[in-house]
Amino acid sequence: MDFNLTEEQTLFRDSVRAFAEKHLAAGALARAHSDDYPWQVAELMAQQGLLGITASEDSGGAGGTLMDAVIAIQEIARACPRSADVVQAGNFGAIRVLMQYGTPEQKERYLKPLLAGRGLISVAMTEPNAGSAVTELTTSVKPDGDGFRLNGSKVFTTHGTHATVFLVYVRFGPGVGNIGSVLVERGAEGFSFGKQVRFLSREEWNPLFFDNVYVPRENVLLGPGGFKKQISGFNVERIGNSSRALALGRYAYEVARDHVLTRRQFGRSLADFQGMQWKFAEMKIQLDAAQLLLYRAAASADRGFPSAEETAIAKVACNRAGFNVANEAMQAMGGAGYSQDSLVEYCFRRTRGWMIAGGTVEILLNRIAEHVFDRSFPQRLKPLAQEAV
Repeated sequence: MDFNLTEEQTLFRDSVRAFAEKHLAAGALARAHSDDYPWQVAELMAQQGLLGITASEDSGGAGGTLMDAVIAIQEIARACPRSADVVQAGNFGAIRVLMQYGTPEQKERYLKPLLAGRGLISVAMTEPNAGSAVTELTTSVKPDGDGFRLNGSKVFTTHGTHATVFLVYVRFGPGVGNIGSVLVERGAEGFSFGKQVRFLSREEWNPLFFDNVYVPRENVLLGPGGFKKQISGFNVERIGNSSRALALGRYAYEVARDHVLTRRQFGRSLADFQGMQWKFAEMKIQLDAAQLLLYRAAASADRGFPSAEETAIAKVACNRAGFNVANEAMQAMGGAGYSQDSLVEYCFRRTRGWMIAGGTVEILLNRIAEHVFDRSFPQRLKPLAQEAV
């Protein structure tokens, strides 16, 4: 058992770190407070080979591992927390499902511009009445000639205000076995957007409405029976979520550490006070423990399908560590950390959201408990007639 990166991984880490420090560090604060998607950063990363890291070379990717993608997102976040979103969008979640299951035609039409940094994909999964209980989604497609007609709505779509294409979870018929997904381009007839809403993180989202939208058969990514494949891709998205949460917590930790070493009160540095020493020792323990759990989940995923248990454990640990450390870092810095001329408050706001996005901490604790006790704990109430039996 070796807890160190390989020589190849170390070289990759160092190259990404050098790129980030050269091209991204200077504009980090401005990007964090911009409502625009960082398209210029996306094109720079495409040129550097940081989009589609795990995509096969014949699909236009780098043919790397999921661990490589984790290393990349964390190194980018060291210099520019906001730019880590670009690595997430270009390697995890919806794009990963497209990489794995897309047809050659779908990859040529949709994946190619995504890997070039000229496109952006958003997963449209959550509905007003189907959040954690995603299998209760009602957005559906019905056959129409050589294609389908799509009707329904979605909410809380990350990158939805900027995406060029949407991976839409749909129902082809009743039951979990009839859940799949289709690709819908921005601007499709009958596809409209509701009022923009801002999260605490300042990210914007808007409701998506599909009113009899025509979906060509060639835009079906996963048909009936594809739900488990989609969820396996979502497990990978959770690894990206975990990586960003932990990376932003570590960013806040480093900024706060430098602050308490230089800030003086009562004639000595803040670091000389035992209360501050213990605070940073606790932060360090949380960060290092979560990092190991994240590496375990990523390494296991590289050997096959992501482990649902290990992914859930990693996400809970990284979400908690990222948020707790950002919160403590802000407290250690006082007004300087709470001000928007520091990225510590930005890290605090962003890490809080990731405890909800990609599977809430509470839902993941349920999943972990199922592995602990080797049994299922259904959350859905039984029908009254069944309860009376």
